[in-house]
Amino acid sequence: MAEPKLHRMSEDEFFAWQEKQDRLYELVNGLPVLPLKMMTGASQAHDRAVVNIIRSLGNQLRGGPCRPTTDDLAVRIPAGNVRRPDVTVECGQAGRRDMAVRDPRVVIEVLSPSTMSFDRFKKVVEHQTVGTLTHILLIDTEVPRVDVLSRSGTETWTSTRYEGLDAKVDLSAINASLDLAEVFEGIEFGEASRA
Repeated sequence: MAEPKLHRMSEDEFFAWQEKQDRLYELVNGLPVLPLKMMTGASQAHDRAVVNIIRSLGNQLRGGPCRPTTDDLAVRIPAGNVRRPDVTVECGQAGRRDMAVRDPRVVIEVLSPSTMSFDRFKKVVEHQTVGTLTHILLIDTEVPRVDVLSRSGTETWTSTRYEGLDAKVDLSAINASLDLAEVFEGIEFGEASRA
């Protein structure tokens, strides 16, 4: 495996370089780096939540202009970084060889204890600069909780917290929703966190 060269790359240089790698990287301040989740590894709860979300959104969006994608497809941040959310909902016309989504509407980060702080703060701020995004979801796998940032208009973001397995997240911008019972299906929580 070729290790990243320590010179700054443009996004186009990065994607040309990424095609030759056997692991997925992000581009941060012009340098290719392994995403934190790749360094720490995903837990069973993390993986199960990602699969549940993709299944639910894929079924709801089938036949329409939008579709969920995995972290194999990147999101371009206007300042030049390239990130890999756990799930992205893209509503643009994708090219067969594209390595990044063209019209992201929703990004979903499934939080892990080791990446929670970074995902909640640094990545959220970056995602909020993507002009087409309408929803940013932060999925907590320690308790059944989802924090949703939604954009109304061009600038204003509002935050809503959904807790408990009976809650339902409305993703009106893509005509879909996520039942927390489905998102967390197969994930065990302690008794105190079920309510």
